[in-house]
Amino acid sequence: MSEYVQTRVASGTGIITLDRPKALNSLSLEMVRALTETLLAWRDDSNVDAVVIKSSSEKALCAGGDIRFFHQAGRATPTGGSALLEDFFTEEYALNHLIHFYPKPYISLMDGVVMGGGMGIAQGGPETGLRIVTERTKMAMPEVNIGLFPDVGGSHFLSHAPGALGMHLGLTGLTIGAADALYVGQADVFVPGAELPALHALIAATPGKQLADAIRAFAAPFAQQAGASELEAQRALVDRHFGADSVQAVMVSLEGDDTPFAQKALAAMRQRSPLMMCVTREMLVRGATMDVAACLRMERSLVRRNFEHGEVLEGVRALVIDKDNAPKWNPPALDAVTPEMVARFFEPVWPAHAHPLRHLP
Repeated sequence: MSEYVQTRVASGTGIITLDRPKALNSLSLEMVRALTETLLAWRDDSNVDAVVIKSSSEKALCAGGDIRFFHQAGRATPTGGSALLEDFFTEEYALNHLIHFYPKPYISLMDGVVMGGGMGIAQGGPETGLRIVTERTKMAMPEVNIGLFPDVGGSHFLSHAPGALGMHLGLTGLTIGAADALYVGQADVFVPGAELPALHALIAATPGKQLADAIRAFAAPFAQQAGASELEAQRALVDRHFGADSVQAVMVSLEGDDTPFAQKALAAMRQRSPLMMCVTREMLVRGATMDVAACLRMERSLVRRNFEHGEVLEGVRALVIDKDNAPKWNPPALDAVTPEMVARFFEPVWPAHAHPLRHLP
């Protein structure tokens, strides 16, 4: 088990507390393994009727995967640790699948930063997931900012968001708050931060079998306090611009719109990896017609292709290692991205019988 993953069972509820505050609970391979081991054990434990995942800090539930580890391992030879990178993504995506289809209520307290890999461990499936946001929630799938793509099931949950909202979030990588998360369908209920002590008391006192319903009832009076959704207000604009048939067409469309919302989206996209925006768009188009397991298998292949190409290594270098904020994207401009470059990312890495996630149902 990991020192950063604390677990206990009380009143029929398994409680997972992420406790790596200095790194905003960024996921290491050890943490992924601890979460998987815990959830597998509790899945078959008749003494556990529900699961709650939360943080020891109000700053973040989880800021994503440990990208410093990605950079270090991705630059290593197999004997130097790059095999661990393969393990990380295989096991992380298998964990995301386990959470999506967890047979017991899976309740995530998305207080503070919830980004990238944090979304993967917070997004319980529609049958059992209950996702709580607060006014401190800062949610994003910002992978295109580091030369990656929205993974951990993002090809499924973003592509199934209403209209072109998922395309907007995937291509811009911009952060949203509680009201937008609720509108997009990536959260279920709002609880003010001031009410979290009472929520924790409720969790401690309520039998696990009754917990999900009790939390929904507790949160109901606060629903209007989440505020108005900007994405809802801008929905027609989002659908018009981000429904275009290519990344270039999206940006041309945004260039013709002088509203602050459109210009903010355009400014963000100008900073992102041109290649990975194009890969992301293609991934979301494909993901819209695929089930969760197929999406995760697609993402697993895309990760391998990405590290072969090196775009994520350059993105992490620029933003986290050297902090020069001047990534040298390859290719550097959108008009240099060819259909062949994008298609290369979707070529099978393994035959179907050897895919590392072939066993996902």
